[in-house]
Amino acid sequence: MIFGVIVAGGVGTRLGADMPKQFLKLADRPIIMHTLSAFLKCSELEHIYMGIHPEWVEYMAELVKQYVPGREQHRIHLIPGGSERNETIMNVIRQIEADFGNEETHYIITQDGVRPFVTQRLIREHVEAVVRYDAVDTAIPAVDTIIFSRDGKFITDIPERKYLYQSQTPQSFRMDLLKRLYLGLTSEEKSILTDACKICTVRQVPVHIVAGEVSNMKITTAADYKIAQIMAENGELNTENS
Repeated sequence: MIFGVIVAGGVGTRLGADMPKQFLKLADRPIIMHTLSAFLKCSELEHIYMGIHPEWVEYMAELVKQYVPGREQHRIHLIPGGSERNETIMNVIRQIEADFGNEETHYIITQDGVRPFVTQRLIREHVEAVVRYDAVDTAIPAVDTIIFSRDGKFITDIPERKYLYQSQTPQSFRMDLLKRLYLGLTSEEKSILTDACKICTVRQVPVHIVAGEVSNMKITTAADYKIAQIMAENGELNTENS
């Protein structure tokens, strides 16, 4: 089975709002509901699990009742998130195993709750790619020159831009593979993780790349939120587009 997994366990302190950023309004509904709506439109995702900050699970449940048609609500499962992103994903994996067992191969398509502009093209390509490659990332070529600095004061190196990409989500995995790799990491290795794909690269497991989209932005700062509002006003939340 292939499951959608929306990661929304953070509190969004960098945005300076009085609630986690995923619950702020964008156009006619909270940011996270746009993300969820995009996943609900993909019929290959029979069930969608949402890792939510424990203090906001009940709030999210009310949003589901308010915005999701009754016939679709059975597809949505709310799970308390962990202390950081990968722990939230592991919490979801444990719940999927409890609900559907681990006797067969399961796949998860993970998405940041605050990337509401994800398109159906991206989701569909991940559904197809994860079954073939077991581990899949989304990325766009780096536009700006990227510098590397060890001390934050002087340039250590300037890598060739043609080899550099900016990672996005979705990130997708064969579920048992990701769990096994994560549980096999040392505490030191876990401390350097930046996302779920890093779990694979630490253990030299190949990760396939699906071409991302500039519009598939992550809303992190107040400036991001303003840009997202402009994009929403211009109709870019139409996730039916490819």
